[in-house]
Amino acid sequence: MQDTYRLEIMSEFLNKKLSSLEPYTPGEQPKEKLIKLNTNESPYYPSRFAVQAIRGQELRDCRLYSDPESVTLRSAIAEFYGEYGISKENVLVTNGSDESLAFSFAAFCENGAIFPDVTYGFYKVFASLFGVAYEEIPLNPDFTVSVEPYLKDARTVFIANPNAQTGIYLPLDDVERIAASNPKRVVIVDEAYVDFGGDTAVQLISRYPNLIVIQTFSKSRSLAGARVGFAMAQEGLIQDLNRVKYSFNPYNVNRISERLATAAITDREYFNACRTKIILTRAKLTAALRETGFTVLPSKSNFVLAGTPKMGGAELQAALRKRGILVRHFDDERIRDYVRITIGSDEEIQTLILAVKEILNEKG
Repeated sequence: MQDTYRLEIMSEFLNKKLSSLEPYTPGEQPKEKLIKLNTNESPYYPSRFAVQAIRGQELRDCRLYSDPESVTLRSAIAEFYGEYGISKENVLVTNGSDESLAFSFAAFCENGAIFPDVTYGFYKVFASLFGVAYEEIPLNPDFTVSVEPYLKDARTVFIANPNAQTGIYLPLDDVERIAASNPKRVVIVDEAYVDFGGDTAVQLISRYPNLIVIQTFSKSRSLAGARVGFAMAQEGLIQDLNRVKYSFNPYNVNRISERLATAAITDREYFNACRTKIILTRAKLTAALRETGFTVLPSKSNFVLAGTPKMGGAELQAALRKRGILVRHFDDERIRDYVRITIGSDEEIQTLILAVKEILNEKG
């Protein structure tokens, strides 16, 4: 098992405001060899363009600070989304998309925040860390987002789309309804998984000065270890986020990661090939699990949330681990009977399917 912080131990010096903070729990990064389907990483290698971009000079230049403005990478992102009128002035590059989210909580949540009750766990953590009052809006019984509660509300909205943990995609028309309903508050759309089947809200940015779209290189571009994310919005919001960034860490993206990401986003052919394979494998896994009696939520992400009436989520996770397969289980009340399974390679998923059938046969 991975090492864990002993969070019950605190010194006498810790700010009392942080003593009750419940940090985010990252997925296990095992030391032993397992089929790793627990943290939504890509099963495919980074683009060859990205790997080939790292030359000796790039390593020697690590003695120098990175470009605090990340001009090259911002320009590459703007070119990728140029059809939607995005320029480099509409882009902020960050150390993973989590940093974009953290900056957003720091910058825009004076009146509080709202987000779904089942979603990315960092939203609650950031709200607590920055002293932001928040409300969790219950998902519908089928785990879809109920749009009405977000309309007209004065608080900042955070929507993961597709939603973290469930994989369910909120149609773009509904995202636009939320953004249009109250132009006096900011709406943040967290699109970490959008490349696996959703339509991006980037196309709405030109019409809504209160909209921020956050994405990452971790999932569909196979660079989780490089830690690169980015936010896109009209220039005023980007400059607000820059104010926070330059008050925190101007050199927030290292030289190597910026070079990797710049090369990766230019390799459209490989990007499309990898995400297409993941979408096809997801369909195979969903069909196979449903054939065995599983409930599998309709995912547009690189994972599925699945559960069986024959056993709880924690028991299934433990049984799979004994067979060398690592999946994620959350103890949240509404999804504790499920496990979240990252879409791995076809070979990995076939091994998982066989293991699930063995486990269910043993249960009888």
